[in-house]
Amino acid sequence: MWIENLPPFVLFFIAALAAAFLGNRARTVLLFVPLWGAANLYFTSGNSGGVTYQVAGVLLDLYHADKLSLLFGYLFHLAAFLALLYAWHVKDRVQQVAGMLYAGSALGAVFAGDFITLFIFWELLALTSAFLIWARRTRSAVQAANRYLIIQVLSGVLLLTGVILLSQQQQSLQVEYIGLSGTASWLLFLAFGIKCAFPLLHSWLTDAYPQATPTGTVFLSAFTTKVAVYALARTFPGEELLIYIGAVMTCFPIFYAVIENDLRKVLAYSLINQLGFMVCGIGIGTALALNGAVAHAFNDVIFKGLLFMTMGAVLTRVGHVKGSDLGGLYKSMPKTTAFCLIGAASISAFPLFSGFVSKSMVMAAMLETGHDYLWLMLLFASAGVFHHAGIKIPYFAFFAHDSGLKVPEAHTNMLLAMGLAAAVCVTVGCFPSLLYALLPWEQTYRPYDLTHVLTQLQLLFFSALAFVWLNKQGLYPPELRSVNLDVDYLYRRSLPRTAKLVRLYCGNIFHAGVSKAKKNLRRLPSLEDTNSVEATHLTRRMAFLFVVLVIMTALAKLA
Repeated sequence: MWIENLPPFVLFFIAALAAAFLGNRARTVLLFVPLWGAANLYFTSGNSGGVTYQVAGVLLDLYHADKLSLLFGYLFHLAAFLALLYAWHVKDRVQQVAGMLYAGSALGAVFAGDFITLFIFWELLALTSAFLIWARRTRSAVQAANRYLIIQVLSGVLLLTGVILLSQQQQSLQVEYIGLSGTASWLLFLAFGIKCAFPLLHSWLTDAYPQATPTGTVFLSAFTTKVAVYALARTFPGEELLIYIGAVMTCFPIFYAVIENDLRKVLAYSLINQLGFMVCGIGIGTALALNGAVAHAFNDVIFKGLLFMTMGAVLTRVGHVKGSDLGGLYKSMPKTTAFCLIGAASISAFPLFSGFVSKSMVMAAMLETGHDYLWLMLLFASAGVFHHAGIKIPYFAFFAHDSGLKVPEAHTNMLLAMGLAAAVCVTVGCFPSLLYALLPWEQTYRPYDLTHVLTQLQLLFFSALAFVWLNKQGLYPPELRSVNLDVDYLYRRSLPRTAKLVRLYCGNIFHAGVSKAKKNLRRLPSLEDTNSVEATHLTRRMAFLFVVLVIMTALAKLA
């Protein structure tokens, strides 16, 4: 019944092939794949001997299992099952195939034993996830998917370049600790940083995730960034620079999330905020901090996925998730509202919910290592996430001014997926030892001591009080019908304008060149004279300008 040394991605790739040919008839099979895959992983992981292949003189390790990769393996199987159940009603073959390949690529990446194998799945992650954005089939979604894919492929190019340089420095390409010690390691660090949405490298996430299909965003929130967190935890634990990067990541998204009208984009900014806590934990590098980072990655996949599910249900029924035009939906979508509140409580780290038992580990590790002022930044970020994800999302979607919308409740399969995710959030929050038993590093931590609980409850109470007061005074930023850009302004606004100016300039030169060519042709002694240097130079110039025009036009359309 169980197959030893079976790389988990194989099952998902086979299921994707079945979905490509069977279409909707394969949906039942797709649901059983993550269940059987997780069970097979659990019962055979202790006997794992690894799976290696020799390709063109390079040894590829397709299945390297230890406690860190197993934690992410179980997580990705659970996330895939919830996402597939949530998407049960979708009859789009593209999304079914892309979702299975995407989940399989994530599993392939976390069980990759060498950097070459990691690179292969790294690029497959980029390509397969882009289809979940293209699948929405709107102009804005296609453009966002194009931009997303370009940036993701850039991450892969940096990774491959770093791997090549690393292979010249050492014999082994095993995925293990490397640290920031040279050009190769910096390239790998930057490649991981792009996928982990480091500051200034993050805009692909807030640009593309809100444009994906309602079910596609649930897949997207689970895999890409968490594979990057895994890669950082594997290769750069204890790198102090990550502490400062993570602290910035926790804080800056708050300001954008508060003013954002698209509630799925609010959740995208919130995802960066939560990634910041994980990056901080990896940077601290102690057993407590690393366990906190990967535990928070586990919890974030579930509660952030739950919140994306609730907003996906609203998008499916209403047609948009603009906070300015929603409100009062608790009357017609009461179950979705309840699940959204559980997700909001979890991400806000309320005691007895999953976020509390992992976020507090990172906070405690920050204090233990003497980073008091950075701990204050995380405290501010915790209050901020309660504002924009814990309060703003459910308030403006379900409880604000009654918009008069009367819509059906979410599909039954959507409610089942949301219910299971909510149950996991509550179970982990009430019984954290279930999650702690899976953590890779040995340590003892008690989340429910008086200091942790009182500190968090005080923080949540005063944050809620501030929201109520600001809202009553009319000082809380209103939900405006607008599109907010941050770093992506550089390539969504500036690049098209620059491309247009260059195109116009080159066009003028091109027309001038054509006129000059006609005059030169009239001066040529005969058509057989092919030694005219001036004509040759003009031809090369026109060809060069044509290439420039094509490139600028392509950039303008992509941007």
